[in-house]
Amino acid sequence: MPPLAALERFFERLFERPTARFFRTRLQPVQLQRRIERAMESERLAASDRTLVPNRYTIHLNPDDVAAFGEFGSTLAAELADSALVFARAHHYTLVDRPRVELVSDTAVERADIVVKARFADPVPSRAAEPGGATQPGPDEDPATNTMVFTVPRPEAPRARLRLIQPGTSERVLELDGRTVTLGRATDNGLVLADGRVSRHHGRISVRRGTLVYTDLQSTNGSRVNGTAVDEVVLGVGDRIEVGDTLLVIETVEPGGNAVGV
Repeated sequence: MPPLAALERFFERLFERPTARFFRTRLQPVQLQRRIERAMESERLAASDRTLVPNRYTIHLNPDDVAAFGEFGSTLAAELADSALVFARAHHYTLVDRPRVELVSDTAVERADIVVKARFADPVPSRAAEPGGATQPGPDEDPATNTMVFTVPRPEAPRARLRLIQPGTSERVLELDGRTVTLGRATDNGLVLADGRVSRHHGRISVRRGTLVYTDLQSTNGSRVNGTAVDEVVLGVGDRIEVGDTLLVIETVEPGGNAVGV
């Protein structure tokens, strides 16, 4: 593990875990997602023309923390894998195949602690090999990033229309039709916001089990929905997402669609 990553891990254990135990807070899915992203960053390998990152993640949790996720635990691993793929694509990392996440109940892990083990695994044998062991890009691979993208069966994704309101600019109407879209100041976001109070990667709008969900990506100034600070919330018609000085209003949510366009 690189020295900076090891130092970060030390401070996480020093501050986060004792605080969580003292207040008896429940682990949130976004915390697991952040640890996967950190593991991806710390274990990445730089090549001449690309950066390789692990495609297998095992999350060790205390049995009580695993039980606390209840019925949601059955779909949590798949959703974390989806988020890992989005993160890898946003940072132009290379994956040999789609990330996979496994939750493990481990009595050696203390309550409210999270231990992520990342590794590189051979791809699923569905790609034709070239002479000498090289592989040809599959039909669903993104040629710009060499990140493989798979068609995964999903519940019917809702379409949504958002109204974007920013001070000093004309309002815009954005159409969402199912896939995840991130928003922030960085140009690799699906929705780029020219707002000095918005973080580079501020929030994410995604579909989860047929519902529209907004997630704050641990932004500096936070996110509010209908005036209330949120980490993650299901969205409906009329909801108002406030990020920095920008306002997003959910105007319609309708069934249908599999992709996103803004």
